[in-house]
Amino acid sequence: MSENQHTSELSDAALRASIDRSLRHPVMFFFTSGALWLAVGIVLGFVASAKKHSPDFLACFPWLDAGKVDAAHMSALLYGWGMQAGFGILIWLMARLTRKECKSAGVILLAGHLWNFFVMVGVALILFGWGSGVPLMEFPPQIWICLLFCYLAITIWSLVQFQVRDAGHVYVSQWYLLASLLWFPWLLVSALVFVFSFNDNPLMAAGVAYWFESGVMLLFLLPIGLASAYYLAPKVTGRPVYSYNLALFGFWAFAVVGPWAGMQKLNGAPIPVFLPYVGAAAMVLILIPAIAVGLNILKTVSGHTDVVVESPSLRFTLAGIVLFVLFGALSLLLHGFAFNAFQFSYAGYGLNILLVYGVFSLCAFGAIYFIVPRVTRREWLSRRFINWHFFLSLYGVASIVICAVMGGLSQGYGMDDLTQPFMTMADRASQLGWGVTIAWGCLLFANLFFCFHLLLMWARLGRRSSHPTLLKGHHAESPHGPDGEIDNLGSVSATH
Repeated sequence: MSENQHTSELSDAALRASIDRSLRHPVMFFFTSGALWLAVGIVLGFVASAKKHSPDFLACFPWLDAGKVDAAHMSALLYGWGMQAGFGILIWLMARLTRKECKSAGVILLAGHLWNFFVMVGVALILFGWGSGVPLMEFPPQIWICLLFCYLAITIWSLVQFQVRDAGHVYVSQWYLLASLLWFPWLLVSALVFVFSFNDNPLMAAGVAYWFESGVMLLFLLPIGLASAYYLAPKVTGRPVYSYNLALFGFWAFAVVGPWAGMQKLNGAPIPVFLPYVGAAAMVLILIPAIAVGLNILKTVSGHTDVVVESPSLRFTLAGIVLFVLFGALSLLLHGFAFNAFQFSYAGYGLNILLVYGVFSLCAFGAIYFIVPRVTRREWLSRRFINWHFFLSLYGVASIVICAVMGGLSQGYGMDDLTQPFMTMADRASQLGWGVTIAWGCLLFANLFFCFHLLLMWARLGRRSSHPTLLKGHHAESPHGPDGEIDNLGSVSATH
């Protein structure tokens, strides 16, 4: 290696370390507060599921009725955990890819605290009966306006970093990050206007609300999860993305299809008849970008089985990508072959959980296991905690999806079969509801390991080590450079 090359590598490593240092506090705040909200969302999910088959569960608390808890559960899961994990991943990835330090960490951190405060107030209002009653927009409109300003204060700096970056290649991850950054304000402003302001037509307001519900998951959370996958797969394996053209096709297929989803939930309502079928067609066609992304990522890591086995980051990420393909296939089944049976059943909940917890959250966990050692300059304490977190998460999300979808289809076909008593169908779905409740308990157990591990890292109690935390074996080189002074992420052997 020449002296100039060596100097350049040290300069790059120093730049990466300075970027990580500039984002340490906001990134760790979003990850830790998001993880705590995830625990709250899981507890509420457990209670909501239990009340579906045991209505008297916690009956001594009148504010914990089934409808309120279910709404609070999804709000905590999406806006407490999902959005905040997304913020942490987004601002770190954009800074790394644009090679620009964050100059506004204090503003981001303040906006993050305000975001948590308003989400907490919104969830409390839902539980005490003062929610709006609009699916996934149960917070009162005043809360949404405050959250919009918080969102802008958190994300505007990433757009600025992209604008002032040095001229050069725009990475695949940046396509998805920019898309999610721009799509969410459009979704939220449109929903605020047509649901809470121009709401003279309740049916169309309901249609816009369902469009927003779908958009939050498909157009904000999912692109960030895919961006992290497109970053980690080549970073960890040390090889480029398998096909740039396939990545381009997958992105534009997703951008064309995703915004049309949502109104399929109003099939049969007195609205223009083509709208529900356009939404259903969009959910069917989501399989196309899912296959494109899945093939691209899996081909990128092919031949590196040992790295996948060793790397906690890549293990979670690949699990999320595989579940994305399964999400596309299940969406095709439910919105194509079983559309009428799926329409008013519990199966839609299973599909949402597969997207939020199975696809996005597993990709987010992979990104967190990669990012946190770099911003804290410490390594994870326990491989066992990471393994338990992975397997319990997979078991929990698989159980929820299988039980919810099977129970939902049983409900749907039972409603179409007028020869059966209604209670027979309800009892059959209730039995599968027990499986959902048990699965939420498993996810709570998994999240306890994750929260405890993350809080230790936030307190900088992680271990100083000469090698990264790998699930099997370890490398001799430090992931933080010589003596831990510089985060040297340039070499393949130093990534995990």
